[in-house]
Amino acid sequence: MSWSTPLAERVINLKPSPTLAVDAKAKALKAQGADIINLSAGEPDFDTPGHIKDAAIVAIKEGFTKYTPVAGIVELRQAIIDKLKRDYSTEYGLDEVVVSTGGKQGLYNCFQAILDPGHEVIIPVPYWVSYPAMVELAGGRPIFLQCEAETNFDIDLDRLSSLVTDKTRALIINSPSNPTGSVYSRQTLEALAKMAVEKGFYIITDDIYDEIRFDGQGPENPVSVFPDAREHVIIANGVSKTYAMTGWRIGYLAGPQPVIKAATKIQSQSTSNPNSIAQKAAHAALSGPQDCVKEMVRAFKERRDFIVERLNKISGIKCNTPQGAFYVFPDVSSFFGRSAGDFEIKGSLELADYLLEKAKVACVPGIAFGDDRFIRFSYATSKEQIEEGLNRLEEALAGLS
Repeated sequence: MSWSTPLAERVINLKPSPTLAVDAKAKALKAQGADIINLSAGEPDFDTPGHIKDAAIVAIKEGFTKYTPVAGIVELRQAIIDKLKRDYSTEYGLDEVVVSTGGKQGLYNCFQAILDPGHEVIIPVPYWVSYPAMVELAGGRPIFLQCEAETNFDIDLDRLSSLVTDKTRALIINSPSNPTGSVYSRQTLEALAKMAVEKGFYIITDDIYDEIRFDGQGPENPVSVFPDAREHVIIANGVSKTYAMTGWRIGYLAGPQPVIKAATKIQSQSTSNPNSIAQKAAHAALSGPQDCVKEMVRAFKERRDFIVERLNKISGIKCNTPQGAFYVFPDVSSFFGRSAGDFEIKGSLELADYLLEKAKVACVPGIAFGDDRFIRFSYATSKEQIEEGLNRLEEALAGLS
């Protein structure tokens, strides 16, 4: 009998993160000497602010290198509690917060904690690429709710209500959104919160971009606009995007104590505590001066204005104006069915490959986010890089016929 390596069915069907795959391919080409403009990466190009790095250096010098509590050090959890009270007017206790190794692990633990096989999670489309895979790995079933650019990707409440069944365990939302940059209105958030209470499901609110808004408004989520939904809302967040700390890997969950206790128990059997040094850095980020955040947001807004205006001047492209995060999600479907040489553009995947090979511009195909009509560009890079990338983009698109 021949031996073939047996794998779990859930792993065989699991797809790798397409955003990380595109970023890795672009970096590999660059390492080979190709002049790549990378507009695919979902991380700020700014350095981690100095006072945050200093806190980590002090922690190293003081020997803060041992295990910490699984849920995170008390001072960091308290800083998270203070932030949530400041931004969302919502009170949490220490046993209602768990710190994880990045926001992604927090979400993963959350799905593991609340889902049994057959449970359904409603995911608005376009979505962040990892939501469906995380649901499936927990034995759940993703239910997709299509949203449209014409309404700035807002949620159709009637359509959402029609998808809720006795198997619905959660709705996950992301505002500001990756990939669209759209922000849900206060009215939408309140309606979602009331529906969760009425129909009995969780809202997992992925607030990782909550501080990166260009509309002059502060962070909002379902529990801040409708406090009665507190026991139905699980907040996922982290320091990666707001403080340019993607590599430090610190995220957190806040929510009902039974959920947080379960997520902590799951973490205790996987990674245990997050990195001790990074926890000290995250504490400095949340409790220290916030001017660095305002400076980054100002720069992102300037880049957003530039890239949106320029994209909409390219024939065949339609692009909404994002209200937050650092992505644009233009509709490029008018180019489908065209070709250039050996390239035949059937959809967003082929277009992204064409742009990488022909224009040396890296972007992420919209199919990775559940909507093939679009592609995602990140403007978390210099204005000079963005301008050069758009020049190449325009020239490459003009070569399709």
